[in-house]
Amino acid sequence: MRLLIIASLVTLLLLPSIGQALNTGIGSEQDSTGDGANDITDVAKKGCLCHSAAATNSVQIVLDDVPYSWVAGQTYPLRLQLIGGPEVNTGSTTSGFSMRVSAGSLAESDLTQNWDGDIQTLTHNADGAKTDDRMWEISWIAPDNGTGNVDFWITGNSVDGDGLNIGEDSWNQLFFFLGESDEDSGLGTRTIFAGDGQVSAPVAEEHGVELHEMGAELRAHWLGLLGFLSVIIVIVFSGLLLRYGFSSSYAGRSNQLRLRYKIRRRGDQ
Repeated sequence: MRLLIIASLVTLLLLPSIGQALNTGIGSEQDSTGDGANDITDVAKKGCLCHSAAATNSVQIVLDDVPYSWVAGQTYPLRLQLIGGPEVNTGSTTSGFSMRVSAGSLAESDLTQNWDGDIQTLTHNADGAKTDDRMWEISWIAPDNGTGNVDFWITGNSVDGDGLNIGEDSWNQLFFFLGESDEDSGLGTRTIFAGDGQVSAPVAEEHGVELHEMGAELRAHWLGLLGFLSVIIVIVFSGLLLRYGFSSSYAGRSNQLRLRYKIRRRGDQ
């Protein structure tokens, strides 16, 4: 038993990254190496180095409804989504993010929280780490006049849900800034993203009920045969109409048609 406990402790020491996946939010100081040599004081700016050594563009960070400039005191609803990375493990931890702004404030929601009461930071909470669509609604309240450009730093992390910082976990970063304006630019909003742009279209949701599930297999079979037979009848009828209705060479044509045909051949109309 003693040897087992010692071996377990040694294993945990050799694998310091295990158990550091923060499904309750990212905001505190992180140590990506386990020896204190590489402390991360701000994940939004530095990245999720505990999960992998570098960002990857295979993870798309998409921020929708971003204004072209900001007006003092305005509230801007944004939508943040991660696309790519490991497959979504429904019911388990799927993703997380850390966001920081240089001015203004970020409002909490059912799936997000400010870290340690800092209204300029925002991260997921326990429920927000288990979203099947890896999406969060965000509200940013613009600062006072005279602030100037506002910087945004976002780090997003897609995880495989195994509770470890190793494996398929992948992250990326999105940095940008917004300029100040006295009034709404009138340009509407835009979408800003980081990644390689290789985004697969979502699988279309299936709607309705299969025909055989409605107990109509035999009816569908006969309807198909009737449709095929109708096409054959139309083709045959059209052929007969062209052959005997409009052809001037048919032996059973009327005398009037025969007379007209002869007159046209002579040319003495």
